[in-house]
Amino acid sequence: MARRWTNDLTQADVTPRAIWMNRRQILAGAAGLGLTAVPARAAAELEPNTLEQIRNYNNFYEFGYDKTDPARHAGAMVTRPWTIRVDGLVERPGDYAPEELLAGLEVEERIYRLRCVEGWSMVIPWNGVELADVLAKVGVRDGARFVAFETTVQPEAMPGVRRRVLDFPYLEGLRLDEALHPLTILATGIYGEPLANQNGAPIRLVVPWKYGFKSIKSIVRISLTAEQPPTTWSRTSPQEYGFYANVNPHVDHPRWSQASERRIGGGLFAGRIPTLMFNGYEAEVAALYEGMDLVENF
Repeated sequence: MARRWTNDLTQADVTPRAIWMNRRQILAGAAGLGLTAVPARAAAELEPNTLEQIRNYNNFYEFGYDKTDPARHAGAMVTRPWTIRVDGLVERPGDYAPEELLAGLEVEERIYRLRCVEGWSMVIPWNGVELADVLAKVGVRDGARFVAFETTVQPEAMPGVRRRVLDFPYLEGLRLDEALHPLTILATGIYGEPLANQNGAPIRLVVPWKYGFKSIKSIVRISLTAEQPPTTWSRTSPQEYGFYANVNPHVDHPRWSQASERRIGGGLFAGRIPTLMFNGYEAEVAALYEGMDLVENF
């Protein structure tokens, strides 16, 4: 797409650092703080999660199954120096440091909803660059139709790898038009701070209209391919996790409904909220799937 994406969420929607944990103060003092006044329900939906929540509640199976395992173990992962191999159908293949791939590109803040396939969600203010800009730097050759990604494997730092909780390395992929969409970014930070290891340092993919497992962490390889690449979860359990993994409240997981979600940080008595088609980004991305059966291509 020729245009850059314009976020409908702004700094006015971001919780000030000093009062991350005090939602009542945010709502009551909006006018005094210069925040845009919005109804309480809308504010609850748009309010980004705190850095503490984002860093301490996530999936990164290389470090274990429990949501707290990544924060407990990821500090041992080595992130400097870091190399990303770019290969396949590209004009300028090679081994790049993240700084080389991002040099000269505009780092933007993107406040995105994140919806996990397990039925929970967050709102995260990412810092990163459009993947399309990185692919333009390396040059996409004719015949490329997909982009494949691979996560680092560091057995000495990753208990989950040593226990073989999945078949590592973790693999993911996108169709090329999905990868080039302006919503798709390579993220290097959250709240203006570098990514924590458990959040996918030093660089990760973010595709906000897909379930979270598509947004692969700690990338060490990007390959342009003509054929659809294998992905970890669709290979592990193809009846449960398809290649596309678009957020779709009308297509249930075989073991639970996807019609609603639990917002992390919503409070003990906060109810589940309805899940939106394409995680709320239908207007931006629905055209990518025009004519496709989104039940068959789940």
